[in-house]
Order: sequence, then C-alpha cells, then structure tokens
Amino acid sequence: MNNLGIGTGRRKTAVARVYVREGAGKIMVNGKELNRYFLQGEHVLMVRQPLMVTGGENKFDVLINVYGGGIHGQAGACRHGLARALCQVDQANCANLRASGYLTRDSRMVERKKYGQRGARRRFQFSKR
Repeated sequence: MNNLGIGTGRRKTAVARVYVREGAGKIMVNGKELNRYFLQGEHVLMVRQPLMVTGGENKFDVLINVYGGGIHGQAGACRHGLARALCQVDQANCANLRASGYLTRDSRMVERKKYGQRGARRRFQFSKR
C-alpha cells in the first residue's frame, strides 16, 4: 500500500507519525484499533476531528505510530499529525483545518525545574528565624 500523505504531530512530549492511505475509514494506533488504544470517548473524538472537518471519514485508512507523553498528549499529537497528512492529500483541506485550529502546534510544555528551587516556580520554605 502506498501512502497518500504523511504527517508528524506533536503535543507536549508526545510525537505521532501518521500515514494516510486509501481505504474504508479504519484507524490503527500502535497496532490496535482506535477505540481499543484510546479508551475515553473524548480522545477518540479528538483524533477523528480532522477527518470530520474534511469529510474523509470513510475515504481513508489511517495508520498512526505514537510514543512519549501521556494519553491526552498522544491524542493531541495524533490529531495534529492527521491534519498535516490530510493537507498533503489535498491542499483544499488546509483552509478548513487551519480555521479549526488543527494545524497549529500546541506549544504548551512543562516548565523545567530551576536549581535552588523546589520546582519550576515553587521555592523552598523561607524561615526568618
């Protein structure tokens, strides 16, 4: 099978490689079906959103390899990668996906811990005496 579009999606520390092929709407994530990998309906819906916007729910098979981060970050990475791959398939999709905000990389990351502090912003308890 040849890929129509390939996209890399990122969210927090999760990275998803997405391959879009011609098919009947089957979505595989790390060798499992979408509903078996993402158990919460919210995450399943999040991954499907780019297909709903472009109207390609039953046109394409999607193969996703995702690693890193947690479940919510992985779902966001899958959505970002799928949107990028659908742009490669048809340039007309880009306007709708951009308007929905699916092509924008969510840049929010965990702030790093600083030296001399307990956390990223939390200080050690101050003792006057």
